[in-house]
Amino acid sequence: MPRPIHHTAPEKTARTLVVLGSGGHTAEMLALLKHLDMDKLRPRTYVIASTDSMGAQKALAAEKAFSASKDEALDHANIVAIPRSREVGQSYLTSIWTTLVAAWAAMAIVWREAPELVLVNGPGTCIPLCFAAHLFRLFRWGTRIVYVESIARVESLSLSGKVLYHMRMADAFVVQWPHLQQRFPRSMYRGSLY
Repeated sequence: MPRPIHHTAPEKTARTLVVLGSGGHTAEMLALLKHLDMDKLRPRTYVIASTDSMGAQKALAAEKAFSASKDEALDHANIVAIPRSREVGQSYLTSIWTTLVAAWAAMAIVWREAPELVLVNGPGTCIPLCFAAHLFRLFRWGTRIVYVESIARVESLSLSGKVLYHMRMADAFVVQWPHLQQRFPRSMYRGSLY
């Protein structure tokens, strides 16, 4: 008697854009990724600022840690750079031009990568990428934006957090302190994520 054929549905994955900032933003994002099912978040594209000298190395090291084999480390991931929209200490007036340059680069990245999920945690680099993802999801595909506010933001949201919260661009907006959730009721509180 022939054995019945069992069809298993292919595992659903999501093309994912992970935005890394310099310093603490990168450390927090990589710590968050350790708690997620990386097999479902692929292919992954890490976006770093073009002036970030360590972001690419940290993303590569994280990918090696996520992979069972070092040969597979970048099978499902790549790294792209975007110009910074605003350098620390740069005047708001001069940042208009640099933000436009970053927005143009963000549009190209989002168009090319067609992410289904954008993971961000507050570096200024995330704003042009979130705008681009928000714009493209209106016309092309259903990208979801998940924003996780830094654990360092105890009393108020960061500038990036305020922009994404008040413009309602993030599909999920996560804070890590209960009183922030009370002040921003559309946010979610799930405790410390790192």
